[in-house]
Amino acid sequence: MVWTFPNFLSLIRILIIPLLVYLLTLTDRTSSLIAAVLYLLASVTDYFDGYLARRYKSVSDVGKILDPLADKLMVASALIMLAAMDRPGEPSVPAWLVVIIIARETAVTIIRGIALTEGIVMHAEALGKYKFILQSFAVVGLLVHYVYWGVDFYTAGIYFLTLAAVLALWSGVNYHVQFFRLRQSRVSAHG
Repeated sequence: MVWTFPNFLSLIRILIIPLLVYLLTLTDRTSSLIAAVLYLLASVTDYFDGYLARRYKSVSDVGKILDPLADKLMVASALIMLAAMDRPGEPSVPAWLVVIIIARETAVTIIRGIALTEGIVMHAEALGKYKFILQSFAVVGLLVHYVYWGVDFYTAGIYFLTLAAVLALWSGVNYHVQFFRLRQSRVSAHG
């Protein structure tokens, strides 16, 4: 059950990262638009890999690791590059927003790992899913960067990224509270 189609989709997301990073070294409108489309397609595969794994009962341990890893690598790569870029017309993405989001992802990954070593399974929360959706809108807008059809994609991206950072903090705190509650109830039950 290692090479299932859902796992293949997760692997494709990881393999897209070098191309995305390369496109973000360029600052022209076409490269920005291609990077945004590529990221959007990768985000869509994230939905389908989970859906297909559940629907066809091909959920695997590899997929449980590969899927969130692919998500975190895609988001972190795009945000780090966007914070480091100097594109015409707008400042780069504020590094403090990027730090909040990446710190939350790291903290939640660590707490989930600790929970697993103690036999505690922590499932994804709705807040985390909403954060991912806002984050995806933000990254796509920031990748597009330029004004198209009267829409300032940079400003829209910053707006969504700020909301995603707020939800990231909120859901990160919730994960930690959930872990400590589950751990305490486990300790109390085993007396």
